[in-house]
Amino acid sequence: MMQKIVIEVQMRSRRCRAKAMKIAAVADGGVNSVAFNEEKKDQMVIIGEGVDAASLALSLRKKVGHATLVIVEEIVPEDI
Repeated sequence: MMQKIVIEVQMRSRRCRAKAMKIAAVADGGVNSVAFNEEKKDQMVIIGEGVDAASLALSLRKKVGHATLVIVEEIVPEDI
């Protein structure tokens, strides 16, 4: 099941952004992509399969700063 996870992380510097990207990239499960939201720079968008959103938010809280889980939704592939 592919899922899209949006987490709002309070980041103070570029170093914090890089650290948050590293933590999200090596999260348990199959992470396909990690990016920052274009409109809201403090939101991370993680797309993957079998990623535990709650544990990812918890490890971001511990290592980077305040993190809030915004959205977890399933991505349904379009039938062709």
